[in-house]
This record gives sequence, C-alpha cells and structure tokens, in this order.
Amino acid sequence: MAVGWVDKLPRMKQFLCEDFLLENAFAATLYHQYAASVPIIDYHNHLSPKDIAEDRKFDSLTEAWLEGDHYKWRALRAYGVSESYITGNATDEEKFSKWSEVVPYTVRNPLFHWTHLELQRYFGISELLSPKTSANVYHQCGEQLANASHRCLGLLNQMKVEVLCTTDDPADDLSYHQKIKDGQCTTAVYPTFRPDKLYSIASGEYISYLSKLSENVGFRIQSLDQLLEAAEKRIEFFHAVGGRLSDHGFEQLYDVKYSFTQAKKTFEKVLQGKAPSEQEEHVFKMTVLLELCKLYHKKGWTQQFHLGPVRNNNTRMLRSMGPNKGYDSIGDFCQIKGLSRFLDTLDQADQLPKTILYNLNPRDNETFATMTGNFMDGSIPGKLQYGSGWWFLDQKDGMEKQLNTLSNMGLLSKFIGMLTDSRSFLSFPRHEYFRRILCNLIGKDVENGELPADEEHLGSIVKDICYNNVKKYLDFDN
Repeated sequence: MAVGWVDKLPRMKQFLCEDFLLENAFAATLYHQYAASVPIIDYHNHLSPKDIAEDRKFDSLTEAWLEGDHYKWRALRAYGVSESYITGNATDEEKFSKWSEVVPYTVRNPLFHWTHLELQRYFGISELLSPKTSANVYHQCGEQLANASHRCLGLLNQMKVEVLCTTDDPADDLSYHQKIKDGQCTTAVYPTFRPDKLYSIASGEYISYLSKLSENVGFRIQSLDQLLEAAEKRIEFFHAVGGRLSDHGFEQLYDVKYSFTQAKKTFEKVLQGKAPSEQEEHVFKMTVLLELCKLYHKKGWTQQFHLGPVRNNNTRMLRSMGPNKGYDSIGDFCQIKGLSRFLDTLDQADQLPKTILYNLNPRDNETFATMTGNFMDGSIPGKLQYGSGWWFLDQKDGMEKQLNTLSNMGLLSKFIGMLTDSRSFLSFPRHEYFRRILCNLIGKDVENGELPADEEHLGSIVKDICYNNVKKYLDFDN
C-alpha cells in the first residue's frame, strides 16, 4: 500500500538523489557547476597524524566508522544499547550490528543523512542500513577497506582533500607530520597549535605536563617568563613544520583584569603544590592567552576560539571511562563581555591576529557574528570570521542558521566555509552536505526574486566560500 501511495506523488524526490537538499534548478546549478568539484581544505579536525603517516589500514568498518565517534555513541546510548557494544569489549561485527539496528531510528537526526552519504560516497552502497542489510554492508565495506584505495591516504584522495589541519599539543614532537611531508601523501597536512594544557593550572596533571614540555624545549620551566619562552619556541617549531593556526577550547573567555604580575604569583603558587583560587586561575589563563595571541600575530597566524561547551557532565561515567566519551553538552555562559575585552586589548596594541570565533550555544549566533564586525580593519577581507556551525550545530538547521546570521550581520561572500572537526576519515561528505545547504539557500533567494539570477556572479561567490576564501585567508605558502 505504501508503494502505491508513493507512486501517486511523481514529484517526490528519491532519498539522497543527485539533487539532495537542492530545492530548485538554480540551486542545483550552483552546486553541480560551482561547488561540487572544488577540493576540500579542512582547516580544523582531530584526525590522527600517525594514521596518515602510516597510511593506516582499517581492519573493519567498525574501526573506520565507529571508533571515537561521539555522535554515534550518543545515539546508541539513547536507543538503549549497552556500553559493551559502544566502547566495550563486544566484537567489531557485534558493535556494527547494533549500529545498524539504531540507524533506521535516527530519522531527522543528521546521523541518518551522514551515515548514508558516507556509505554512498566511499563505498558505492546505496541501500539503506538496517538489520536486514547489516551483514552485507559490513562485509562489502570490509572487502573495500582491505584495498589501498580505502586506507587513510586513499580515503583522503577520494574526497579531494587538498589541505588538512590536525590539532596538536605544544609538547608534541610533530614527528608524524615530518613523515607525512616526506612520504607519499598528496594531501598537505599541517599541525595546529592547541595550548589548552599549557595554561590549565588547576589540572592535577599540570606539573607533569610542565616536565614534559621542559624536556621538549631543553630547559626547566620554573617561571612564567620561561613558560612563555617555551611557548614561543614551540610556536616557531610548529611554524617551521607548516603550522599557521592555533586553536583554543574554553567555556568562555573570562571577563577579568589581565595582570602579568598576578599571573606570575599564581604560577609560583602552583609550582609550590598549592591550588589556585578560581579567580587566580581565570586571570592566569587570560593573561597567558593574551601573550600567546601576541606571538601568533607576530608570526601571521590565525587563531581559533571554540567557546561554550560543558564537558564531562556525567561524573559516574567520567570515573569509569575517562574524559571525552560523549558526555558533553551545550553550555549557558555569558560570552560577550569577556570576548570583547580580550579582542579589544589585542586590537589596542595593534596585535590582533586573524581570528575565527565558534559558538556552541545557538543563542549566541547574532552576538558572535556582530562581534567579528567590531574589529575589521581593512587589512584583509574577513579578518575576523564567524565560524561554521560547530559540534551540536553542524547539522542542517545549525548550518542554515549560521549562514543566515552571517548573511544578516556581515558578508557571507567573505566566509571561509566548512570544516569537519572530526576524528573519522569517513567524515568528509560533511563538506558536501554544507555545500548543498549553501547552494540551496542562495537558490531559494533567486527563486523568490530576492537575488538576481546571475549565475556567474553567485557561482563565483559559492566557489569562494567553498574553497578560494579559505585558501587565501590561511595562506599556507607564506
């Protein structure tokens, strides 16, 4: 009966057809003629440099697809799947079987789209994943993963990934990046300086981290001046390996008075084994961050700020499993006063680097977008960027809201586009997802008479957003 009903609706599109997410002919033209073919520059992700350097071969689809994927883990838990089939000791095929059981019930969650896009784009599989198709999909994909075309380098080549920026700690020796550079990888892979541990003085592991960093730079870090000297040495090293980006994860940039003197005293206190107060911690973090950003400006880098998560909410699971297991959520923080103070302090000193701001709470869309406009100085198009929909917001609704907010408050035409922020080598169809959504928004405006039907002009803007803008903005050749 259902088939007959569908047959009476000839205009109904097939799922994931050629014009998926494209609602009119102009949108389809923009996507197919201008967006689909340009390479990918994925300037923020959490992929493993080791896996790339060694051209990792995945032993199963579970390894390639479910390993470290918090999005899928949360869906599995919500469905009622035991942890043994998620992060536990079940076999890879058993874990995949459970995921196949859950997928049909992820309708209207972005996972439903991503799952089937990834099966199509990487493996040529168009059938829907379900308990009925699970075994066939698992084994068919497993056969392909055994081939060179589906090892790490092959997966990057399939998606035309031109540039990829990993996320790396200042104490990392970047040896795998060196191996990648000297190897057969056709994707340019660059490190990103992520110094969260460098200023996390309230962490119980801070002293041991200082020891590791001290060994790395060749001198013992016993003062704040030496900590910043070590940071500068590492920034120089990252730059020599090709790094042109930093990244920082905060709940918020704290609205405090920066004090180098106070920060020095707090650092000495921590070295003596004493715990800092919350106020001391906040002043220390913001003061050190300010000094780091001045170093980024000196090198011509771009700085990124990911603001707004509440991490590791589930204490019981944190104790049993450790951090970063998918128990994080959107936070409710006052963002703007501290952010404004921080950017303005750098700007007053004429030391504000190119900056990308990402918010996790959609409530903050307009405030973040308008904040970027406060510090444009004409030195570079889109010097401050309102970043793409991030984490819980990198789905259709979140992307549309981010694009609409940027269009209303700034210049969409100077946007540097999408990134994956992913730990999976199968995540790159998210760029396609973004590009289709972008083209559809513009196509609908044309259809409604809100934009002129100037294919050449609008097509060039689409291509800029998907590729040209970020290539010019990051300038890895400099």
